[in-house]
Amino acid sequence: MSGGFTHFDASGHAAMVDVGGKPATERAATARARVVMRPETLAMIRAGSTAKGDVLGVARLAGIMGAKRTTDLIPLCHPLALTSVRVELAPEGEDAVAIEATVKTTGRTGVEMEALTAVSVAALTVYDMCKAVDRGMRIEALRVVAKSGGASGAFRQD
Repeated sequence: MSGGFTHFDASGHAAMVDVGGKPATERAATARARVVMRPETLAMIRAGSTAKGDVLGVARLAGIMGAKRTTDLIPLCHPLALTSVRVELAPEGEDAVAIEATVKTTGRTGVEMEALTAVSVAALTVYDMCKAVDRGMRIEALRVVAKSGGASGAFRQD
């Protein structure tokens, strides 16, 4: 009944995947997203003149913290000992902030959800810190762009 989805048991009920028999391997995943905003908002971020301070620095820390809390947010994620979380934010063009997170571990399951959570939390933090001046911001193009390790091997998309 699972239809190929791994988080359902034979009866169709949600279940945590048993990874106990899998070997521990080095694993990594990279995710990206963009926060699109008015050019004036991005100019304030670049100048460091927002009322709440260093938007990109705070969002970077929030993304790292988000990756570490993924298991608390996504019900069927395994708690993982992350070995590295790197979150980068940079102005893109005149109206966006690009966000990329790469997460690594040595374990029995991948870190795609941790990378996606890191980017999501960083993007939400940018929104939170700038919403007073730009409520029309949009979070776009959240996706995994690369993963490595595990039985399924490498994956990459642009």
